[in-house]
Amino acid sequence: MSRPLSFLVLTDHSGHSAQNSVYSLVNTLRQDQRCKFVDIATRGNPQNQEFFRGARAQVQGFGVKDELVYRKDGNQFAHDLQPLELAQYDVIWLRLPHPVPQEFFDCITEVTAGTDTLIVNDPAGITETGDKSFLLHFREWTPPIELVRTANEAKTFAEQFSLVLKPLRAYGGKGIRRIDRPEDADTVDFTEPYLAMKFLKNVSQGDKRILVVNGKILAASLRIPAPGQWLCNVAQGGKSIGAEIEPEEQAMIEALAPELLQRGICFCGVDTLVDDDGRRVLSEINTLSIGGFPQAEAQSGRPVLQQTIDELFHYCYDHL
Repeated sequence: MSRPLSFLVLTDHSGHSAQNSVYSLVNTLRQDQRCKFVDIATRGNPQNQEFFRGARAQVQGFGVKDELVYRKDGNQFAHDLQPLELAQYDVIWLRLPHPVPQEFFDCITEVTAGTDTLIVNDPAGITETGDKSFLLHFREWTPPIELVRTANEAKTFAEQFSLVLKPLRAYGGKGIRRIDRPEDADTVDFTEPYLAMKFLKNVSQGDKRILVVNGKILAASLRIPAPGQWLCNVAQGGKSIGAEIEPEEQAMIEALAPELLQRGICFCGVDTLVDDDGRRVLSEINTLSIGGFPQAEAQSGRPVLQQTIDELFHYCYDHL
C-alpha cells in the first residue's frame, strides 16, 4: 500500500445543514487506512476571517478524532483549536461554498508553491472552469450558446429562439435572466458579459447533476423544478431524485474528464438538460464545492461515499 496521507479540509460550517456532504465525506476519509490524519478549519470561525479573505494570516483548526456530526450551533468547530501550517499536509481539500475571493485562491497557491502539498481541486482550475464561458470549449455537447457583451449581441442571438442569460461568475441560479423576445434584452444590465444559452422547452423534465470524481461517474440525481417554475435548483424550490446515466452523458463525461483532470479538477458536478430533440445536453460544469454525495448513496443504494474516497486517493497518489 502507498504511504498514508495527511489531509486538511477547508470548509465553512456557518452555512451548513444536516445535508452537507462534508460530514459523511470526512468521516469516510478518517476511517480509511490510507488516511494518516485529517484536520479541518472553517471560514465560520471568526479567527480565520483574514485567512479566508486571502491574507497570509494564521489559520486555526482541529484534528478530527471522532465522528464529525452536524450541530446547528456549530460548537464542534470551536474547540481544541490550534494553529495549522498549510505546507505540513499532503493534501488540502477545498470544501468551501461560494463566494470565494480570488485573493484566497492566490494566497494558498503561493503558500504551498514549492512544497509537496496537493490542493484539491486546484485553485487555478477552479478559477478557469468556474467561469461559465468555459462551456464554449464544449459546444458540441451544449445547446446553442454565445458569449454576449451587449444588448445588441443578445438581441441578434434572441432572433433565433428564446434565451437564458447566465452571469459568468454566478452560482445557485442567481442572476439568471430569460429572454423570450429580442427587445427583452433592453431590460438587462450589460455591465458584465453573459453566457447566452438557448432556452430549452423540456427544462421541466429536470436538471440532472452527475457526480464525477477523478474522471469517473459515481452517481446522478435529477432536480425537478417546482410547479410552474423553470429553474431546477433545489435552492430555488426544486426537488431531487435518483437518476441513471444516458449514453450521450457517458460520452460527454468521457470527453470532458481529460480536460478537467488536466486542469487539476478531481471533483466536479456536471449538469445536463433535455434538449428540444429529447437528448441530454451539457448546461453547467461545477468545480468548487460539489455536494450531494450522501444523498446519491441513499438514492442509488451504492457505496458512493467510499467510492468517492477511493477515487480521491487514486487522484492524490497520481499527483503527489
